[in-house]
Amino acid sequence: MTRVTVATTETAPANAQPELKNLEEQFGKVLNIHGAMATSPVVLQAYVAIQQVIEDYGTFDAQTREAIALAVGNVDECTYCQSAHTQGAKGAGLSEDQTVAIRRGEVDFDPKLAALLEVAREATAEKGNVDDATWQAALDAGWSTEELTELTTHVALNLYTNYFNHMVKTELDVPAAPSL
Repeated sequence: MTRVTVATTETAPANAQPELKNLEEQFGKVLNIHGAMATSPVVLQAYVAIQQVIEDYGTFDAQTREAIALAVGNVDECTYCQSAHTQGAKGAGLSEDQTVAIRRGEVDFDPKLAALLEVAREATAEKGNVDDATWQAALDAGWSTEELTELTTHVALNLYTNYFNHMVKTELDVPAAPSL
């Protein structure tokens, strides 16, 4: 059971309402994660700000962003994020089988993506540390230093939401991700 009352666009603090309304429009409802974040405007504002920076300056397409989120969510064992990003990944054009493969770390359908996700998985598991060989394999697969550096922001955003969900015990309000 969640540790916080999930805010609505009417019950959220005034300085969280505009962002929560925008998220409600984007997703068709106030997701539990967003409503829970809105109980503390600094949490919701930080989330929205990082998302906006990624939208404004990021170079990864939607499939890649969702794959990163699935990989990080799996390593960090966040049920909510794995479920939400399974839906997002399918919306971005990945099949359900591909989302499962990404979560398992078995991305044989795209070697370039596999190399990037290995960096993300290792960074998540090893508190930001990535072996030189893993980094080099991603460069050899075709990722640029700029892209690998950008990956830090995506990993950090997903750890932010994973940790938030773990701390407040966000209740699942999206279809559950397939079992592994």
